[in-house]
Amino acid sequence: MKATTTDLRCKLHDVLKALDRNEEVTLMHRGKVRGILIPPRQKKAGKISSHPFFGMSAQQDGLSVLEELDALRKPRHDAL
Repeated sequence: MKATTTDLRCKLHDVLKALDRNEEVTLMHRGKVRGILIPPRQKKAGKISSHPFFGMSAQQDGLSVLEELDALRKPRHDAL
């Protein structure tokens, strides 16, 4: 769907309906593309057994819970 800035003000309901239908909305201003609204992708709930902490106490790798938590967080903290 293509929408102008006027459409966003006056017909926001129609733009939101298009997003509900998983359509991308291209925002136009004076004939030029200014942006694209993309509907969010729905996250599927995973199984608890796929989480890294599930069954952690049964693992015999010698790491404590805090050490394992630090290992899981390390890539995120190193990126900062």
